[in-house]
Amino acid sequence: MATGGRGGNVRSSGIAAQRQSKPSDRLNPKTIDPFKATKNRTPFESVYSSGGIPCRLVHGSVKHKLAWNQSPHELSFDPLLVLLAEGLRETVHPYSFVARIGFKELLESPSAAVKTIPLIPRLIAPLRTAMINSDPSVFSAGLEATAQLSSIAGPELNDFLKVLLPPVAKQCMGKKHREDIIDVLQLLEQNGGPDALAIIKSKIPTYSSPYA
Repeated sequence: MATGGRGGNVRSSGIAAQRQSKPSDRLNPKTIDPFKATKNRTPFESVYSSGGIPCRLVHGSVKHKLAWNQSPHELSFDPLLVLLAEGLRETVHPYSFVARIGFKELLESPSAAVKTIPLIPRLIAPLRTAMINSDPSVFSAGLEATAQLSSIAGPELNDFLKVLLPPVAKQCMGKKHREDIIDVLQLLEQNGGPDALAIIKSKIPTYSSPYA
């Protein structure tokens, strides 16, 4: 009996190892449990679950993608882009994937600048909220989204850098995000010009401009 029990443990361990190696596990380290109670849904989760985000997730064997109900350039960004920005703090699949990729794909669509710039004041709070989050993946999502917004907004983002940069400054000394932060600061300077550089230096004195 003891031998059989040990064999059962070995088989169980082998099954667990196989489960850990599935591509879906690597793609979705945290996945929503459909049987879990949904009393404490986040605002983005509630909107997505009720069909308020006009896209669906297409599962691939290696890579997931979004299928939009309409081409992104035909969609109204208000309030869709703001909702996606609020979803940047999500850590559970599919909400985290939809929010991060959806935000990126809207900003990459034709005429995105015209639709995005008027919304900047409403995007700042969710971006900052993402970057003060203790989860490293959420900080990275907020940082990447800030870079994407900078590429669309250019100097229009300068007036808001004083709000966005303090949480970035707190992460500058750590090794985990340092290279990504430097890349984003350089992009902010490139897109925002001398005024952006002055603001960056005021918040992050150690920043060294490659353009000056």
